[in-house]
Amino acid sequence: MFTGIVTDIGEIVALKPVAQGQLHRLRIACRYDRATIADGASIACNGVCLTVVAAGVESGNTWFDVDTAAETLAMTTARHWTVGTRLNLERALKIGDELGGHIVAGHADGIATILSRDDLPDMARFELNTARELARFIAPKGSITLDGVSLTVNAVRDTAFSVLIIPHTLNVTTLSSWRAGTEINIEVDLMARYAARLTEMK
Repeated sequence: MFTGIVTDIGEIVALKPVAQGQLHRLRIACRYDRATIADGASIACNGVCLTVVAAGVESGNTWFDVDTAAETLAMTTARHWTVGTRLNLERALKIGDELGGHIVAGHADGIATILSRDDLPDMARFELNTARELARFIAPKGSITLDGVSLTVNAVRDTAFSVLIIPHTLNVTTLSSWRAGTEINIEVDLMARYAARLTEMK
């Protein structure tokens, strides 16, 4: 589990397809302490929970390897990642950690596309669109995870919704690079999903 609070920005430094293109192995450079990264650890990369299969240090920089399977490549923006792509990173939540965002599974539900960006004094407002089956779980003032970042929904219009990004978030994540047309990994709020399921069962 995660909280949607980004703790580092990583960069893909190597990528190679394996298993006849159904699996991609990525090497991601980061600022985490190598001693704290164990094989099998979970790290959210742009909101996608991936498992560390190797880690090390090269030229003083920490790196870790992860595999992206066919389902991940089909359902998320991972299919567009290349060497040089910057990723929002978050380590898995530990008992006793502060829950600064909201409960995030790291299982991206799909993709949202940025419709527009409005740069305001010290902030940015983004309007995004997503699939109708996901839009039903999005509500004003509700929580949403976009590229691994816990955000609050500002407004909703049919399948479109907007978020306001404060200066701190723009500075410590990759969100400052978002533009109209950018595809974003989206994870809807778990509580909204469970509430909808309970309603369906009545």
